[in-house]
Amino acid sequence: MSTLADARPLTRPSRSSRPSRSSLGARLDLAQLGPNWYAAVMGTAILGNGAAVLPLRPPGLIGFGEVMWALGLAALLVLGAARLVHLTRHREAARTQLLDNPATAVFYGCPPMALLSVGLGTLLLGSRVIGTGPAVAVDAVLWGVGTLYALAVAGGIPYLMITRHPVSALEANPTWLLPVVAPLVASATGPALVPHLPAGLPQQAMLYACWALFGIGLLATLVLLPVVFTGLFHSKLPTLVLTPSLFLVLGPLGQSVTAVHQLADAARPVLPALAPAMLPFAELYGVAVLGVAMLWLAVALTANLRARRAGMPFAMTWWAYTFPIGTCVTGASALARHTGFGGFTAIAAGLYLLLATAWVLAAGGTAAGLARGRLLGRA
Repeated sequence: MSTLADARPLTRPSRSSRPSRSSLGARLDLAQLGPNWYAAVMGTAILGNGAAVLPLRPPGLIGFGEVMWALGLAALLVLGAARLVHLTRHREAARTQLLDNPATAVFYGCPPMALLSVGLGTLLLGSRVIGTGPAVAVDAVLWGVGTLYALAVAGGIPYLMITRHPVSALEANPTWLLPVVAPLVASATGPALVPHLPAGLPQQAMLYACWALFGIGLLATLVLLPVVFTGLFHSKLPTLVLTPSLFLVLGPLGQSVTAVHQLADAARPVLPALAPAMLPFAELYGVAVLGVAMLWLAVALTANLRARRAGMPFAMTWWAYTFPIGTCVTGASALARHTGFGGFTAIAAGLYLLLATAWVLAAGGTAAGLARGRLLGRA
């Protein structure tokens, strides 16, 4: 995903203008580094997490998932260090990104989702590498920090839009959903920690908190979606390279399906009075919302194929292909697990192949852009 400023085409430079490998690090301009770069961490983490929950188990899938978890964790650490440099040495640029530029401010929804996704992957996949105890500790820290961050963003960015940012509902686009999806990600990843908490009040408090996060994210999404579609219908997308952002609509849909199923599973031993009602609700809600997601997936794919034929170049917006599709993978996988219906297994498997393809395209384009100085390159 990208800010509008990052949406410049990646044309091939001449041989003489290409940076050498030894000078590449010196040519990076971290003043340009925005929160949108965390979308690369999100996309990598969801590829690993999808492997962990996929109802099919081909040989090597879990090993592949562990590699993607390790890559996502490494990317999170490197990007976190780079952002620390950005926030300390380029304070004016950071201030502008958050307070004065709504096109970049909405991407502050990405960092908490990156923390939450890597944390879940540590528990699902990293526990096989570092042990269950350390994995639980890492996930607990990343979930706690990511959830607080998600709540700050879900409340703070709309506040800035109301009081400071020059925005118009007639120019809304799907990136506006990013701040409010983060609580949904917290609600979907939190239930995995419930069995590792002391029985009784701690487990109940965690489960109720996750339901509250689900409500925050879902209701905020329902408020924003009509605004987003109003902007799309009235003003279209401002640039061709923002066409991949259409996939962002899938994020709250797939993530909410994942969340209700995770909450239903966690409720069985913790809230026995409510648990019998939660699973039927999760299944009915999941089928209905996944159906909407598949329809929108067809719309987004068609629009992006059209944009590719029109010459859409690579930009960081291509990471918008990954995480939203990944949430549909985890949602369809949960439906397959709970219903036993083979159709959902087929959907989950097909979406995972689409997710892997999207990750290869986004990661390859990003690596090429960094190597050629077209991303974060000094003028």
